[in-house]
Amino acid sequence: MTSSRTVAAQSEDNGVAPPPIQVVGCDASGFNGLTHAWQEALGQADLVVAPARLLDDLKRQVTALSLGGGPTFLASDGLNTLLGRLRQALDRRESVIVLASGDPLWFGIGRMLLQHLPPACLRFHPAPTSLQLAFARLGRPWQDARWVSLHGRDPEPLAQVLQQRPPALGVLCDPDQGGAQSVRRLLASSGLEAAYQFWLAERLGHPDERLRYLAPGEPLPNDLDRLHLVVLIAVAPATPTPEKLPLFGLEDGLWLQHEDQPGLMTKREVRIQLLADLELPERGVFWDVGAGVGSVGLEALRLRPQLQLWAIERRAGAAALIGANAARLQVNPAGILEAEAPEALAGLPDPDRVLIGGGGRRRDALLKAVLQRLRPDGIVVVPLATLEALAPVRQAMEQAGLRVGISQLQAWRGTPLGDGTRLMPLNPVLVLRGRRT
Repeated sequence: MTSSRTVAAQSEDNGVAPPPIQVVGCDASGFNGLTHAWQEALGQADLVVAPARLLDDLKRQVTALSLGGGPTFLASDGLNTLLGRLRQALDRRESVIVLASGDPLWFGIGRMLLQHLPPACLRFHPAPTSLQLAFARLGRPWQDARWVSLHGRDPEPLAQVLQQRPPALGVLCDPDQGGAQSVRRLLASSGLEAAYQFWLAERLGHPDERLRYLAPGEPLPNDLDRLHLVVLIAVAPATPTPEKLPLFGLEDGLWLQHEDQPGLMTKREVRIQLLADLELPERGVFWDVGAGVGSVGLEALRLRPQLQLWAIERRAGAAALIGANAARLQVNPAGILEAEAPEALAGLPDPDRVLIGGGGRRRDALLKAVLQRLRPDGIVVVPLATLEALAPVRQAMEQAGLRVGISQLQAWRGTPLGDGTRLMPLNPVLVLRGRRT
């Protein structure tokens, strides 16, 4: 087999570079989606390469335009055969057009061609990508969208992106590894079915293209085309019916989020452990410091409605957001403070239970203020994301006379992998629990 270096050397020896291979993007309609100029160029080419699904129509339409016998046609699906024939075409100085889906350099054949052929012998002519077409059909701006490809890839990157709760997400599906069903299963395992609209985009650009919305729990259509992608659009989850909710451990997708930083909330598995570690009394005062969206404190109120919950969060808009989540769950905090801690703690009643979910560089001062106010038999729980934060927090608790316990919480969620399931780890969390004796 002739190497790309050999081709380049032969071209230099002859003094004339071979005509470049034209890599032309198109949509699912193939020939009909091309400009008139490219349609004519196909009829004049020596070799036309295209996905196998387009070849029958191409042969019929291009041959009708050709004055002679027409070009040779080759499917782009077989890598070794394709590369060998393209190198041969360069040696022979043949005119070659390679049709590709959308932008050949965006999850397309372009990357593979550049790896095996001299870049100087390639010219790229992109068409709109499938992702662009999908958002165009939806009529939604897509500058804030994320995208993930599952073609021959592990689904873990998709799970990680979902935890960040992007406002819009395009997923390029691999029908041989579950396709849209893999996305559906991953949404369910992440507890986010209620947080996203689920759109199926099929054969975009083809006359029989389809764009279909699937409601949560609705099965995938039996006639789903292999050529499809999924678009997820974030939506405010519907107001839950409290009596239909579990006692605790609500799904992550049920909580309203900060639009500028979605996903910054205590995940369900961690929330369940923190509620257990707090040993919530029937009555008393509970400070939720660094409350985020209010998930831990509001779930505590569902368990112990007579607790006095004081939620403190410095983020702008936090009071309205936590208040909205409280209204959705039909619980009533004693107060929601959109303010900096520890300054915001001064006017509050002394606590029986404290959760410190934030603090950052001010954690030392915050913890000191909390320990000065914690009532007898009170409990303070501090979840930490880094090892470095553990020692000073533990030291402060022990110096204040608290009995300290340390645990690490590591949870995994099942994610689809082909026809099976694999376990994807969530970030581990260190939990310090101190009790005043």
